[in-house]
Amino acid sequence: MITLHTNFGDITLEMNEEKAPNTVANFLNYAKSGFYDNTIFHRVIDGFMIQGGGFAPNMEEKDSQKPIKNEANNGLSNVKYSVAMARTMEPHSASAQFFINVGDNKFLDFKSETTDGWGYCVFANVVAGEDVVDKIKGVATGNSHFVHQDVPLEDVVITKVTVA
Repeated sequence: MITLHTNFGDITLEMNEEKAPNTVANFLNYAKSGFYDNTIFHRVIDGFMIQGGGFAPNMEEKDSQKPIKNEANNGLSNVKYSVAMARTMEPHSASAQFFINVGDNKFLDFKSETTDGWGYCVFANVVAGEDVVDKIKGVATGNSHFVHQDVPLEDVVITKVTVA
């Protein structure tokens, strides 16, 4: 179990090491090293997802480790309160950033081993703190630094992460 301690409350995640072993190991490495401490949920889209793990307050991007292989072909689905790795258009580009689905987003699921079909790897589920996720998804958002959209106007901070 992982707990994201935020300024909105705690969110507890249950990892699925059986279905996404490399992704879970990657996430745990970041969590145990303190990488996620004092990062923000930098992208919030109500009805879709809340994304964090890559920026400090003021949209200061953090340096991450090398990308990992996408394990989205594990049979897990991007349903409400599932947690998946964020990535670029390149299927195997996930590193530190993750998102919590706040709606059923099955269109993000694995379909085929093609650039368009890889999907986003689900590796955990929220098992406590759904109310906190729901509070975060409702924050006011805007643009930041002319390049980032859907950024909370008030920082939503992951103050620390504990691994149980």
